[in-house]
Amino acid sequence: MSSLIPLNSSLHQQMKAWRHTLHSHPETAYEEVRTSAMVAGILRDLGLAVEVGLGGTGVVATLQGRLGVGEAIALRADMDALDVEEMNQFAHCSTVKGKMHACGHDGHTTMLLGAAAHLAANPDFYGTLHFIFQPAEENEAGAKAMIDDGLFERFPVSAVYGMHNWPALPAGQAAVHAGPVMAAFDTFEIEVKGHGCHGAMPHMGVDPIQVAAQLVTALQSIVSRNVDPQKSAVISVTRIESGHTFNVIPESCHMLGTTRSFDPAVRDLLEQRMGEMVTQLCAALGCTGILKYTRRYPATINTAADAELCRAVLSEQQGIEQVHWNAPASMGAEDFAFMLERVPGCYIWMGNGSSNHSHGLHSPHYDFNDDILPLGASFWAGLVYRRLGQG
Repeated sequence: MSSLIPLNSSLHQQMKAWRHTLHSHPETAYEEVRTSAMVAGILRDLGLAVEVGLGGTGVVATLQGRLGVGEAIALRADMDALDVEEMNQFAHCSTVKGKMHACGHDGHTTMLLGAAAHLAANPDFYGTLHFIFQPAEENEAGAKAMIDDGLFERFPVSAVYGMHNWPALPAGQAAVHAGPVMAAFDTFEIEVKGHGCHGAMPHMGVDPIQVAAQLVTALQSIVSRNVDPQKSAVISVTRIESGHTFNVIPESCHMLGTTRSFDPAVRDLLEQRMGEMVTQLCAALGCTGILKYTRRYPATINTAADAELCRAVLSEQQGIEQVHWNAPASMGAEDFAFMLERVPGCYIWMGNGSSNHSHGLHSPHYDFNDDILPLGASFWAGLVYRRLGQG
């Protein structure tokens, strides 16, 4: 496959301008009003049919192929930024205090806009193509909000595809998984209730901090002794709050954390064993333990046939030097998982790393690599031609 959108072409330059504008004006979950309006305006100027407001600030644009009737598929990009204070100094850095595009969603949006521009000018395919621009990927389940708002009823498709830049991979490389690619993401809160007393007289009370400390260690035995060693799981306590001064044992201790898993049965096991351990260990040590376990994102699991299709497209694409097949999955999470629960599809990683782009996702020093904008947009266009081009 030739490079459909060449490096330094006029469309590449336009994509850079779009991306820099988006980066300068970051908007976080469900606040992507300016971003949504900009995206919708560009798509309308391209001649696409555009619907706005799905899931709050989501945008869906539709393009009919000029070769005739065929199936419908969708391509998805996320639009939201993060609550991170940018520490870069370049001209297009964030103009909004405390918010920045630290995960590259500005680049994802731009690559899909670039693909829309190319495909609108060259709609040489059968069927229907939907471009999904999604809000609130970061922690707030914008994909689910769009689905709950009737996304796949209003725009039925036989497959959906997603992409994320991956700084751990050099630019010019990509990764495709035939199964799990990102983990399920859940959160938990634990309240350990004891009995406060003077710090010099611990025998007069029940110390919830001491119990919580044992619980942090004990929870790790779920992964090491209850989960099949050939399967993956993570339990991380990430925050502990208790007390107000140095000489008082407090009444309670509050803990927060997250779990990660790929297998639904492992996910069930984590929740079950954590509930048992919190209740029983705290009781054995004289406290009351209360667990609030919240399921957030399911695991992102690709359909094997769609993964093979993406690998084939990438392997033939000019500018893609290496395609990693079934590399180790990430314990990070992605709400594209909600879409893959409803519709077959695939989610790929596009290498973003270079000597000038070495910072990881969510770093205050992160910036999307503009050199991969045509690679991502060309992949989207190539995928459409491969999937829909035969009728």
